[in-house]
Amino acid sequence: MLQLAALTATTLAFAQGAAAQAQTGLPEIQLTAGMYAIQTEVAATPESREIGLMYRKTMPASHGMLFVFEQKAGNCFWMKNTDLPLSIAFLADDGTIVNIEDMAPQTEDNHCPRAAVRYALEMNQGWFKQKGIKAGARIGGLPRAPQMR
Repeated sequence: MLQLAALTATTLAFAQGAAAQAQTGLPEIQLTAGMYAIQTEVAATPESREIGLMYRKTMPASHGMLFVFEQKAGNCFWMKNTDLPLSIAFLADDGTIVNIEDMAPQTEDNHCPRAAVRYALEMNQGWFKQKGIKAGARIGGLPRAPQMR
């Protein structure tokens, strides 16, 4: 129990201290949603997923962040230290959108997938709705997720 508390305190200190500015230098890939191209930064490590889009003040249109997890799970997201209103699409392994949630800035509300997923795609809030993209649509170009050993 003590080790878990120390790990949690360390994670919080990292997220609050060292990450007090937006992360840069993440790998980028292009995804597709129907006829739309999406330029995404890829957060595929525990550290990059922890920081996500925190501390960003703007994000260009048709840009987003793709979160890649090693295993399918019910990975929930919140918006602490995130200034941008975002929409998140939770994606099955084949890119099918399981559900989409809108997330308000600077909140600690949990936003969770309706099924275990390996991918989540954050975009500026309303992007999916503006493009007519709903649950059941498919996102193309997903990278192969790393496998836990």
